[in-house]
Amino acid sequence: MKMSLANSLSHEGPSRYEAAMIAELAAMGTVALAAALVLALLAGVVKGMTGFGVPMILISGLGSFLSPELALAGMILSALVTNLFQAFRQGIRAAFQSVRTHWRYLATMLAFLILGSQIVLSIPAGLLFLILGITITFFASLQLAGWRPQVSARHRRPTEIGTGAVAGFLGGLTGTWGAPTALYLTALGVPRTEHVRVQGAVYGTGALMLTLAHLQSGVLSGVGLNLSIVLVVPALAGVAVGVAVQDRLDQERFRTVILALLVLAGLNLVRRAVFG
Repeated sequence: MKMSLANSLSHEGPSRYEAAMIAELAAMGTVALAAALVLALLAGVVKGMTGFGVPMILISGLGSFLSPELALAGMILSALVTNLFQAFRQGIRAAFQSVRTHWRYLATMLAFLILGSQIVLSIPAGLLFLILGITITFFASLQLAGWRPQVSARHRRPTEIGTGAVAGFLGGLTGTWGAPTALYLTALGVPRTEHVRVQGAVYGTGALMLTLAHLQSGVLSGVGLNLSIVLVVPALAGVAVGVAVQDRLDQERFRTVILALLVLAGLNLVRRAVFG
């Protein structure tokens, strides 16, 4: 263990992120590491069933017993790999067709993700968590109760741009952009397979940018990188289980599962806003 930790450090010594993560990983113990593996497996199952949930489950779960930096590091590669699998599950042609169909949403999300990441220190993230969490919980609950919003062709463009801006801005500030995207696709009535594939393309692009950003920042290095690599395996195993369940769901049940998870995601954002 000591040798692997030493090898993970640069010749100049550990950065402040690495030093903190080394201390925490050493203090985790077998039980905490097992809990991290179980969380990754659970996140993968939810991801395979619904198309999203890895950042939400891993950040919330790991953050309950690890520092925010180590929790973020642990999530990043699982999010990247599972999203790439999800996007390309039906092949490259289908993935690029999804990107072409939803290019406005994707472009807007990426632009605002960059903007959000640049001003992350100047806006209280808790306030954004609270506003978005209440909004998502409210609209998802209404739809579970029977309300079915319809986005007409005339309103599709502003819906794509507006929702993409919200998702990207939140993603840049907090690393979480799944719930607005899922709510957007559900409102459009996108078929189940396309729904999941589009999520993979959108989240995969964002996850790639997040990975590159934190390779540069130092969060995804040393022990954080090692933890992130380890959690990829159970996350992928969970995705395989979730996909098998998803393939058995009809469109209506799929919609219900998505909305129920969105209610939980919204309440989780409110929890983060109130309790940190």
